[in-house]
Amino acid sequence: QMQLVESGGGLVQPGGSLRLSCAASGSIFSVNAMGWYRQCPGKERELVAAITSTGRTNYADSVKGRFTISGNNAKNTVYLQMDSLKPEDTAVYYCNAAGLQTGARYFNIWGQGTLVTVSS
Repeated sequence: QMQLVESGGGLVQPGGSLRLSCAASGSIFSVNAMGWYRQCPGKERELVAAITSTGRTNYADSVKGRFTISGNNAKNTVYLQMDSLKPEDTAVYYCNAAGLQTGARYFNIWGQGTLVTVSS
């Protein structure tokens, strides 16, 4: 059974930092890409940052220069370092992973979400 386990959310003051972690487990043959999305109440889920197995990254304009995504292919893990946090970064952050299971079946799965609150 495939699953993603997230950690690292919480409450932080504006200007502070948090680091999110996400680990994929299950019958994984290969992970092609992992990423972080976020969703605010009443809004659609949006991409924050993503990274491929070759190290290519993509960021939302709103977080460029403040957030850094990194990954560990051997551990099927992705991290999101969030610096200079703003109140508008407050959201539930979801991890996503896509790739191949053993048996050559594609997978695209989501974590349960972790709440990040930026407030003084």
